[in-house]
Amino acid sequence: MSTCFNGSSNIVQAGGLACLSGEGYKEMIEMVNFYKENATILRNAFLEMGFTVYGGTDAPYVWVGFPGKKSWDVFADILENCDIVTTPGSGFGPAGEGFVRASAFGSRENILEAVERFKKAFAK
Repeated sequence: MSTCFNGSSNIVQAGGLACLSGEGYKEMIEMVNFYKENATILRNAFLEMGFTVYGGTDAPYVWVGFPGKKSWDVFADILENCDIVTTPGSGFGPAGEGFVRASAFGSRENILEAVERFKKAFAK
């Protein structure tokens, strides 16, 4: 037993190499595109509701602004009213206060359901 780390495990290396094969690369790109589409769905929904939104174009996360509100309070409101878990922006430092981060990592069905719940609870 050692506490020294000597690199990635064999299985992680094999997974990385599989992504570089023709089939693996194709599958990886399809998965990235799927989550980018989910991010676009979330981003557009929040924009349509009148929120200030950052991200969701080149990353699977959408930052949604709630001016004048603490991010932990918004987190709690969303959890209570929508049964959706977001991430309070303050966890990323002072500049994240007033924002929550929504993740596009989910099935299309779950993303669409989340959008409907957000619209029902927070449409301006």
